[in-house]
Amino acid sequence: MEEKKFDLNSIIGFVLIFGILIWIMYQNQPSDKEIAAEKAKKELVAKQEAQAKTDKTKTAVLPVAATTPGDTVQLAQLQKTLGGFAYSATLPSAKEGFTTIENEKMILKIANKGGYIVEATLKEFKKFEKNSGQLVELIKDNNSDLNIQLQTTDNRTLNSKDLYFEPTLTKNGTDQILTMRLKAGANEFLEYKYVLKANDYLVGFDVRSQGLNKVLNSSKPLDLVWDLKSYRNEKSVSIEKRYAQLEYEYGDEKYSSVSLGVGKEDTPEKVSFIAFKQHFFTAILSTDKPFEKSKLQSDDLVKDEKIDTTYIKQFKATVPLAFTNGEVDYKMSWYFGPSDYKILKSYDKNFEKIIPLGWGIFGWINKWIFIPLFGFLSSYIAYGIAIIIFTIIIKLAMSPITYKSFLSQAKMKVLRPEITELGEKFKKDPMKKQQETMKLYNKAGVNPMAGCIPALIQLPFMYASFQFFPSAFELRQKSFLWADDLSSFDAVVKLPFHIPLYGDHISLFPILAAIAIFFYMKMTSGDQQMAAPQQEGMPDMAKMMKIMIYVSPLMMLIFFNSYGAGLSLYNFISNLITIGIMFVIKNYIVDTDKIHAQIQENKLKEPKKQSKFQQRLQEVMEQQEAVKKQNKK
Repeated sequence: MEEKKFDLNSIIGFVLIFGILIWIMYQNQPSDKEIAAEKAKKELVAKQEAQAKTDKTKTAVLPVAATTPGDTVQLAQLQKTLGGFAYSATLPSAKEGFTTIENEKMILKIANKGGYIVEATLKEFKKFEKNSGQLVELIKDNNSDLNIQLQTTDNRTLNSKDLYFEPTLTKNGTDQILTMRLKAGANEFLEYKYVLKANDYLVGFDVRSQGLNKVLNSSKPLDLVWDLKSYRNEKSVSIEKRYAQLEYEYGDEKYSSVSLGVGKEDTPEKVSFIAFKQHFFTAILSTDKPFEKSKLQSDDLVKDEKIDTTYIKQFKATVPLAFTNGEVDYKMSWYFGPSDYKILKSYDKNFEKIIPLGWGIFGWINKWIFIPLFGFLSSYIAYGIAIIIFTIIIKLAMSPITYKSFLSQAKMKVLRPEITELGEKFKKDPMKKQQETMKLYNKAGVNPMAGCIPALIQLPFMYASFQFFPSAFELRQKSFLWADDLSSFDAVVKLPFHIPLYGDHISLFPILAAIAIFFYMKMTSGDQQMAAPQQEGMPDMAKMMKIMIYVSPLMMLIFFNSYGAGLSLYNFISNLITIGIMFVIKNYIVDTDKIHAQIQENKLKEPKKQSKFQQRLQEVMEQQEAVKKQNKK
């Protein structure tokens, strides 16, 4: 056993510790101000208890159970400001705490302080790293709050987000009803009521006041302010930034969105819903009674995509809650869920408008052709295979148009020698050459515009696909071949550096699509050059086509590298099928000799009557020729 010895250092240590404890105890003594506040509180409680006994009622002052001296002063100020109403002892104290409600779709956590949702978690979806197990959280860590500015009759302003509500949770069948009350008395309060149904993304949200008509200034509406910083939930920061937007419906079911960029703002009237939309998820506040005039703000938070990867956008909505007979009463609802067209449409509130399907005919094609067809296919087969079959069906449906376009090119190709001959004959008179060329077309029964019109008809379908696939929620985190997520890029190589416009990775499907479009253009460019005669004063079409053969695949390679693999897969298969259709038409359907014989036969017939367009074009050329001759004189 070790012999104990006198240790001077230990004695000094104990003395220092004892001294520190004495100092801490002295410093933690309540100040005169705190003692006075506590004394005033006790006197107030005693006074109100005496008043309650005098009135022979069972009500008493509810102790203000705030967690800090600051909270105590704040709630005492609220009581004073709102007329000194007594709190009912039959209700729980206003204090720090949370209430959680959940169903099969989501978990909502509502704070007593402010009475608003501080966490909104979607139980069925994971963040972009789908194997991480982390669920999508639209609201967490103070990224969102809700506040109503209370204007009192004595010109004070109180913020509801800083005050404590009293929660009461009840059930009505499968519905969970959470009532949050900011009380000025037993029957005087501001109330938030949340109603969560089973298996639903929609949450009922009513805001009403009761008994506050004498203490709140009702000459102007209360301002409800909702703001949210949207979290990044997808793999591509740039794409999520592009599709994250503040959307809203206003007026007579009109629809718009706040412009993208920094510090953008709109002030629409009669707003019926406001959506803080991310790429594939959204939070929506809707109201049965439209907000008279709103202030909607959007701000980009991504300045550098390599650094700013937590938040994408800052959204803020300020809406007026109008008084009716001195009170506020609004029936609203929250939507926290996926930006899925079918789910949003099921609520019959026009929520589906937030999905960017394109305007006019492009949106029509997506709504009535692409969405139903792809939805049907993907309900029976894997999503990657569904894209391939979907593409085959669309291209086969468009094949008659492709045939007409190629047939027109073949006819123009047959006439090419005669058009060249006219060009040499009227080399010094371009106007005469144009007139004679039009006569040749009319006599041969060939319409030079016939090749352009079918191509123009196909353009809306191509543009619609560019809108449809990036917005298709169904593709999110669905894998196919090497792509682990068809809604995001299919990186096969991670680069140690960043290439401007291209990125820091190499996606394979865009490469395949670029190769396919290269061979398609290589295959068709020769026929197009032969079909289109070179016009004097016009750019050399042959050179332009040669340039486009290389430029188009390069553009595909660059701009699609960060887009979803589903869109690149669609374009790859689409170009392959087009190449196949063109090969069959060229080699097995269109007979150039028969076309030549038919044109020669048409020349022997009476020329067809010119169309109004051809007549007008002929008149314009004749007028130009007359003006030209007049100028020469």
